[in-house]
Amino acid sequence: MRDFPAALKAALQSGTTTLCHCWRITRADGQVMGFTDHDHDLAFDGTTFRAASGFTGSDAERRLGLAAADTEITGALSSDAITEADIAAGKYDGAEIEVWLVDWRNAADPNARALLRAGQLGRVRRGEMHFEAEVRTLASRLQQVRGRTFAHGCDAELGDARCGVDLSAPAWNGTGIIVAVHDATLRIDGLGAFAADFFTHGTCRITSGAAAGFAARIIGHRLQGGTAIITLADTPPDVLASGDAAHLVAGCDRAFATCRDKFANAVNFRGFPHMPGNDFAISYPVPGDDGLDGSSMNR
Repeated sequence: MRDFPAALKAALQSGTTTLCHCWRITRADGQVMGFTDHDHDLAFDGTTFRAASGFTGSDAERRLGLAAADTEITGALSSDAITEADIAAGKYDGAEIEVWLVDWRNAADPNARALLRAGQLGRVRRGEMHFEAEVRTLASRLQQVRGRTFAHGCDAELGDARCGVDLSAPAWNGTGIIVAVHDATLRIDGLGAFAADFFTHGTCRITSGAAAGFAARIIGHRLQGGTAIITLADTPPDVLASGDAAHLVAGCDRAFATCRDKFANAVNFRGFPHMPGNDFAISYPVPGDDGLDGSSMNR
């Protein structure tokens, strides 16, 4: 059972509604923002919590033990502090978030508020006039993989120190001009020298125009008469237009054959391509079947 400060407990027991929620978001770049569902701005602990931001929170299910109990928040894009471009650029992904219950009559008094939960923002989804963000509790970190795991695919990131591929080399980069935009699909001229699927799993960054700075993962790359057809994982901003320049970086599907044939980097492959699969693990020798008679397979 949660033990609230005396002043907040008295407000809860008064029978009069004087409570509101406050959200404090700390992005990875250090920027701190505060929002509240009260109708006036509130301030405490050096943060101003802005009203009329459109922030609302979903019901939270509390669980005993270490099970993660994730919730969601929604907000309007009308707030000057939250822009569609920043959301699209991923600046809020992984941001730290605190959810406070506050007696708005005396928000500056530490005894008139309580921290309900703390965690990180997970996936942020954009709508036409609002956004939705998943709030992951601290317990959710226990569900994340730490360290290495045995798998056929490579667990390095393309271009990092463990991979060793120099993505700044011209062979792995391409720049083109967008000639058409349809939802998350771009038609780009100037990339005809690259084979289909070369940029699949890579990244696309807009380098000019009103959408400059937007970046997204590439999930599809095909060619049509010398024009590259690029499908992005995220829908670009509406301001993206024909004539804007785009910079693309090669991608990798983490398979051993790709590492060997595309990047000539088999020596740095960080997976286990020769590890027996489930079919082999549960198989058994059958006399006369390809020599599987129970004897050593290394003979």
